[in-house]
Amino acid sequence: MNRRPAAFSAPVLTRAAADGVLEGDVLDAPVLPEGVTPMMGQYLTIKADHPDALLFYRMGDFYELFFDDAVKAAEALDIALTKRGKHLGEDIPMCGVPVHAHEAYLAKLIRKGFKVAVCEQMEDPAEAKKRGAKSVVRRETVRIITPGTLTEDSLLDARRHNYLAAVADIGSGNELGLAWVDVSTGDFMVQPVPDSLLAAALARLMPGEVLVPDRLLQKPSLFEVFNDWRDHLSPLPSVRFDSTNARKRLEAVHGVKALDGLGNFSRPEIAAAGALLDYIELTQKGKLPRLSPLRRLAAGAVMEIDSATRRNLELLETLTGERRGSLLSVIDRTRTGAGARLLTTWLAAPLTDPARIGARLDAVEALRSDDGQREAIREALKRCPDIERALSRLSLDRGGPRDLAAIRDGLAEVPLLRLTLHRIAAGQPPALLAATAEALGQHQALVDKLARALSPDLPMLSRDGGFIATGFHPALDELKALSGESKRLIAALQSRYVTDTGIDSLKIKHNNVIGYHIEVPAKKADPLMVKGGPYIHRQTMANAVRFTTVELSELEDKQRGAADKALAIELELFKGLCQDILGQASDIARAAQALARLDVLAALAELALEGRYCRPQITSGHDFRITQGRHPVVEAALARNSEGPFVANDCDLSDAQRLWLITGPNMAGKSTFLRQNAVITILAQMGSFVPAEQVVIGAVDRLFSRVGAADDLARGRSTFMVEMVETAAILNQATDRSLVILDEIGRGTATYDGLSIAWATVEHLHGLNRCRSLFATHYHELTVLADSLPSLACHSMKVKEWQGKIIFLHEVGPGAADRSYGIHVAQLAGLPAAVIARAEQVLAALEKGQKGHTPVKHLEELPLFAAAAQRMPLVPDSPPAGTAPVPPTVPASCAATDALKAVNPDDLSPRQALEELYRLKALLDD
Repeated sequence: MNRRPAAFSAPVLTRAAADGVLEGDVLDAPVLPEGVTPMMGQYLTIKADHPDALLFYRMGDFYELFFDDAVKAAEALDIALTKRGKHLGEDIPMCGVPVHAHEAYLAKLIRKGFKVAVCEQMEDPAEAKKRGAKSVVRRETVRIITPGTLTEDSLLDARRHNYLAAVADIGSGNELGLAWVDVSTGDFMVQPVPDSLLAAALARLMPGEVLVPDRLLQKPSLFEVFNDWRDHLSPLPSVRFDSTNARKRLEAVHGVKALDGLGNFSRPEIAAAGALLDYIELTQKGKLPRLSPLRRLAAGAVMEIDSATRRNLELLETLTGERRGSLLSVIDRTRTGAGARLLTTWLAAPLTDPARIGARLDAVEALRSDDGQREAIREALKRCPDIERALSRLSLDRGGPRDLAAIRDGLAEVPLLRLTLHRIAAGQPPALLAATAEALGQHQALVDKLARALSPDLPMLSRDGGFIATGFHPALDELKALSGESKRLIAALQSRYVTDTGIDSLKIKHNNVIGYHIEVPAKKADPLMVKGGPYIHRQTMANAVRFTTVELSELEDKQRGAADKALAIELELFKGLCQDILGQASDIARAAQALARLDVLAALAELALEGRYCRPQITSGHDFRITQGRHPVVEAALARNSEGPFVANDCDLSDAQRLWLITGPNMAGKSTFLRQNAVITILAQMGSFVPAEQVVIGAVDRLFSRVGAADDLARGRSTFMVEMVETAAILNQATDRSLVILDEIGRGTATYDGLSIAWATVEHLHGLNRCRSLFATHYHELTVLADSLPSLACHSMKVKEWQGKIIFLHEVGPGAADRSYGIHVAQLAGLPAAVIARAEQVLAALEKGQKGHTPVKHLEELPLFAAAAQRMPLVPDSPPAGTAPVPPTVPASCAATDALKAVNPDDLSPRQALEELYRLKALLDD
């Protein structure tokens, strides 16, 4: 959380509360200090119930914040910090945001980790005054906004889920329960998860907020996991994770006497799910959104991918945190927000069951093969609003007329989509498409009613009125006509008053304080100030004077009465329409899910056609054959920049060669090759066609990637330490059904240490993990392992030497590379020529020493690097003013010339000539 030390804390109130009390708990009434004003007393009482949240305290057209809340909010929002009166003799820090624009400020606060309690005025100020002149308007907290409980479109990413997650245990053992819910859509699931896989599960969900019992924070095996999510954690008292109470809450919410009909849930799963319900009900002040029936994600149902692997492969976002350039950005062809969210879910959680994967692939293939029906589906989907989120807002009594219209417009496309689906594959659509058509359901009666009820132009809020169409309710039409007639009469009054007074600038205006009034410029007001005249003085301002008349007041009363009655009828009709929708909430939610699924399948079909992707074959064995595979992100970047075609490569990790040792120079494409095989595997198991000519993969249970280098300064970890931690996780968790890609293990330490670690890692992967692996390295010494490890195969990145230069072919071929070409890469990078020449000299000595097993001795025998030449200034020093330059003295004979005379150039190789040149230069410098 983004927190700072309290600078202006609210007064300490005596409470019978202990640390860890959740906002909304019933606590003892606070004891207020003497001299507190009634308004500030109300504020402090409400604030005491929400100590961990910023309190948005409604005062007229503003939400105001006081004391330390104001200091924090002003800094976070970059708004002015002012003061409002005094409290116990000291100034009260205060800032505020306008009600009409508060969501933009809320979004900033939520992104920075704050929780916000929204306190509204629950009565008209006029009603409060009836209780006495100093009576305070009644206020209540209507909602606590937290990162995991958002529902407003303005606070959410339409194309990403926003999960609230909870982790629970039963006090012993390593079995945890993980539950998650998207309050904005009602998606509700649980999963059993051991300690070792919790990090991977959270990385898959990317929740906005994680509830955790305080005692679990002390568990050593989970310390690092929770440290990674520290900015998203909401620790709660462990009593809130009681599985017995949680079971009762779940049964009540789902209207069942036992949960067995929903699934076989463990106690930790039930505890986590119950904690979510408890937290939502408390933050939403007793309200629960419409939730889907609780579902269980079985252990092993999806490919486990840890956070490091997701980061290295840049699945959902790049290493810099941007969506552009990620795998998701390249494959996303969805037309709806719900479809984009589901695509993200599929990509984050590839399946492991070949039958379920095959069902998705069948649907994608059928849609890809039928251009006409696919295009018709995608055009219809483009007209579909976000039904899921509209339904959730309505269920929380937070929706508006536009949410009604979203459901109407989305469901209106269902008949056409059902008909189109039944036409696919000559009337025999694959099972998943047939099931999707069935799930779309029948909603014509509801659509017709909403179409008749709603006007073309809809306000955001129901309280603004004017959203019921003419002809839907006769009594409402009469009131609207009366209200409209009153407005015309008022316009006629203004015209008559202008004629009667001769004041052309006279206007009849309206505001929320004094209602309708006559306004004239101050300099022309005197003729109207006649006592007993028709014009009654109301208000004098600097530049204008306001009046009313008996006639105008009577007309206003009539108009206001009609408008109030019309709004009351509209609000009642709105309530009825909401009830109609919520009465069919399950069917509507099922249709919304079907629309999202259809969007993803059609989008993947479009992607397959555009990218020339092939259908992968997923088996239950250990196969892994990719023919002419390509990296979709790199391929898209090359096409975008017109840099030529991507060079495709094969990869065969069959049992006889399930571990590839890949050598070759940097910049030749090793990392791209490693990543593309992992990415193709993910795409295949999520149910997508893949960028290759042919693919056969035995379902991968876990994917591990250790590619790239990065440190972790926050934990005090060096690059090498991070590398070792990630490698340890791979070696401890990979199974014979896993896929592992490793790049440059051991390069972050001394040469012999690194080589030893890499050597042992290869042996462990081959003999113990027995997984399918790609291991890229610059340690050519490892290639000798091919003689002793039967399932290890050596491959290398091909290069071509031409006219002293190297050309990277970006091709992978059998065999080991004989050199790394590192000096050539350094030359391409622009290192000085002297450094390149010296590096080649040192390399030659090392290679010579390697053969004789005395590399240090050969390095010592090298002539010194021309240090004096490096010290020479680029521009000679100028002689003192008035002094003639002295020509350099060149000796007729010296040791260098004698040595040069002894050299026969015809007997020297190019490298010997270079060494002789350095020796002569050193002699000259001496």
